[in-house]
Amino acid sequence: MADPASYRPATGTIPESPGVYRFRAAPVTGERQGRVIYVGKAKNLRSRLNSYFADQWSLHARTQQMVTTAASVDWVTVGTEVEALQLEYAWIKEYDPRFNVRYRDDKSYPYLAVTLDEEFPRLQVMRGAKRKGVRYFGPYSHAWAIRETLDLLLRVFPARTCSAGVFKRSGQIGRPCLLGYIGKCSAPCVGRVDAAEHRRIVEDFCDFMAGKTESMIKRLDREMQRASAELEFEKAARLRDDVAALRRAMEKQAVVFGDGTDADVVAFADDQLEAAVQVFHVRGGRVRGQRGWVVEKTEDLTVGDLVHHFCTQVYGSEHGESDVPRELLVPELPPDADALTLWLSEHRGSNVSLRVPQRGDKKALMETVTRNAAQALAQHKLKRASDLSTRSKALEEIAEALGMDQAPLRIECFDVSQIQGTDVVASMVVFEDGLARRSEYRRFAVRGDGHGGGTDDLAAMSEVLRRRFARYLAEAAEGGAAGEPGATDQPGATGEPGATGEPGETGQPGETGQPGDDDRIGKPRRFAYPPQLLVIDGGAPQVQTAARVLADLGINDIAVCGLAKRLEEVWLPDDEFPAILPRTSEALYLLQRIRDEAHRFAITFHRERRSKRMTASTLDAIPGLGEFRRKALLTRFGSLKRLGAATVEEIESVPGVGRRTAQAIVEALAEQGTKVPPSKAEAKADAQPIHDDDAKHTDRDHSTRTSDA
Repeated sequence: MADPASYRPATGTIPESPGVYRFRAAPVTGERQGRVIYVGKAKNLRSRLNSYFADQWSLHARTQQMVTTAASVDWVTVGTEVEALQLEYAWIKEYDPRFNVRYRDDKSYPYLAVTLDEEFPRLQVMRGAKRKGVRYFGPYSHAWAIRETLDLLLRVFPARTCSAGVFKRSGQIGRPCLLGYIGKCSAPCVGRVDAAEHRRIVEDFCDFMAGKTESMIKRLDREMQRASAELEFEKAARLRDDVAALRRAMEKQAVVFGDGTDADVVAFADDQLEAAVQVFHVRGGRVRGQRGWVVEKTEDLTVGDLVHHFCTQVYGSEHGESDVPRELLVPELPPDADALTLWLSEHRGSNVSLRVPQRGDKKALMETVTRNAAQALAQHKLKRASDLSTRSKALEEIAEALGMDQAPLRIECFDVSQIQGTDVVASMVVFEDGLARRSEYRRFAVRGDGHGGGTDDLAAMSEVLRRRFARYLAEAAEGGAAGEPGATDQPGATGEPGATGEPGETGQPGETGQPGDDDRIGKPRRFAYPPQLLVIDGGAPQVQTAARVLADLGINDIAVCGLAKRLEEVWLPDDEFPAILPRTSEALYLLQRIRDEAHRFAITFHRERRSKRMTASTLDAIPGLGEFRRKALLTRFGSLKRLGAATVEEIESVPGVGRRTAQAIVEALAEQGTKVPPSKAEAKADAQPIHDDDAKHTDRDHSTRTSDA
C-alpha cells in the first residue's frame, strides 16, 4: 500500500487550468508505466488534485483505496471544459480504469434492429455492441416484447425477418417461407418485390417506430377510403385491419407527453456504496424503451456527479447521434452542465436541452422513474441478502475482520433517535444467520436521569444497553445457563402492545404477558439469548460507551463494533484507527443492512411518539370519553378554550355525553388551568341572599374553587 505523499507532485507544479488527470498503479515486471486505475477531469487541476492529498481519513473509503493503490499521477491541460470532457471519455474508453464509475448493464438489453446496410434490410432482435449501418429501436425489457410488436406490424410492413441462410435457400428453391404465404413478408427472396420497393417498406417501418405514427395512420386511412370509393372492398378491408393493427401497437406504448417530445428521463437512487440508475426513452411522446444499471460508487458522488458520469459514458459511443435525444431530463444538473450540454449537442449534431423538470407531465414521469430506481436498488440488495452462500461468506468475513473465533450467528444492532433531546428512543434489531429476525426486534423509550438530563446519544445508548443486558443477566441467573433452551419469559408489566416486562420496552404485537402465562406456555425468554456480535450505529465514542457498559456488567464474551455512516468505517474498542472493509465485501454490505434496519426501526418509533405528543389533548385522559365523543364536543364548541368556558349543563347537552362525563370534563379542564364558570344551578344559588352564618362557608367554597382552577 503506497503512501500518497510519496508521489504527490511538488508544490506549484500543478497548473490551475482545465484538464484531465490519471492515477497509475505501480508498474509490474516488464511494464514501463503502471496501469491507469482512475481518470478524472477538473476545471482547476491544482484544486482538484490537491484534494486527493489532503488528510487521508477525510476521503471517501473508495477514494482512500484508490490513492493508496496508485503510485503516480499525471495530467494533460486543455483549453476548454468541452475538450476536457472529450479527452476524459476517450481515456476511460481506452484504459477502462477500475476505480471509475462504470455503467455496465447487469444484463444485455435487447433492441429491435434494422440492418439498413444490407441490400434487403432485415428486422431482428439484437443484443450487445451496436454496429455501424444498423438502426436501433429500444431497448426493450424482454425479447418477447419485440417479437410481439413485430407480429402486429409485419402485416402492415411486410419486411424481411429471416436470417441470411434462410433468405438464400428460399431464393435457390424459388419458394418463400411461411411468412411469405400468410402475408407477413413481401418475399423479396423470390422476387415478389424488388430491392427498392422492399427498402421503401422498411423505411416506412422505421418512420412508424421513430414516432411518425399519426401521419402513417392518416395515409392508410386515405388509401382505405379511396379503395372503398373504387369498390375495391377487399383492399379496403385489408387496409382497415392494418390501421387497427397499428393502433393496437400504439396502445402498448402509453402517451406520457402530449407535445410529442423526444426525451430521455434519467433518475437515480443511491446509498453510500451503490447507485441504481433508471432511464425511460420517450420518443414522439411515448415510452419506447427502458433500461437500468446498478453501479458501484467509487467516490463521494452527488446526484449531479452521477448525471455527469452517466451522460459521458452512455451517450459517448461512436453512434451516439442516434441515441442522444433532443431533451435530457435529470433530477439534478451537474456542476459542468453548460459544457456537458455543448458536448452532447456536438455529439448529436443538433441542440440538446439538459434540464430538471419542474412541473406537469415531465415532473410526474420523473417521479415514476425515481420510484423505479428505488425499487431496482432494493431488489438488488434483497437479491444479495437472500443467497445462502453469500450470507455465509459475509458472516465469515465479519468474523475474520473483527478477530472472532467463529462466525456470529446472532447479531444485535442498536440505534438512538431524537430531535434536540426530545422523544428520545432507541431500537434493537436482531439478525440470525444473516437474516432479520423481526419477532426479536425491541423498542426502548429512553428515561434519562429523571432531571431532564441523560438524553444525549451516548447517555441514551448507555442506558439502553444496561437495560437490555441487565435483563439478560437476570433471566440467565433465574433460568440457569444463558440461552438455555426452554427458558421462560417473565411476566410483563406494561400495558403497551408487545411489552417485554419493563416500562418503555416494546416488541411485536401479541407478546404481552400475564402473571404465570410464561410458565404455562413455555415461551422463550425475550432477552435470554445473548448476541455473539453487538453492532452500534456510530463511531468511536459510541463503541467505547458500549464496551464500558458490557465491562461494568461483567460481560466479556460479546464482540462489539460500530459502523460510522460517513465513511462506512468499522470501529473496534480501544483501536486508534478504524478497520476499512473492501467496498465489494459482503461483510460490509451485511453490516450496512443491519445498521440501516436499526435506523429505520428507531426513527419509525420516534415519529410515532412525536406524532402522539404533538396531537395529545387534555380530553384524551378523561375516562369514558372516546374518539367520537371528543369529536362531537369539539364540533359543538369549536375549541378546547370554549369547551373550558362551558357549564356542565351545556356540555351535557351534547349527544352521548352524560352528567358524570360532563363533570369529569369540567374537573379535568380546571386542573389544566382552564377557567370554568359555575353551572346554572351554582350561579342561581350564588345569586340568592345569604345569611351571615353562611358567609364564611360560601367564601371558603369560592376560594377553594378558585384555587383549584
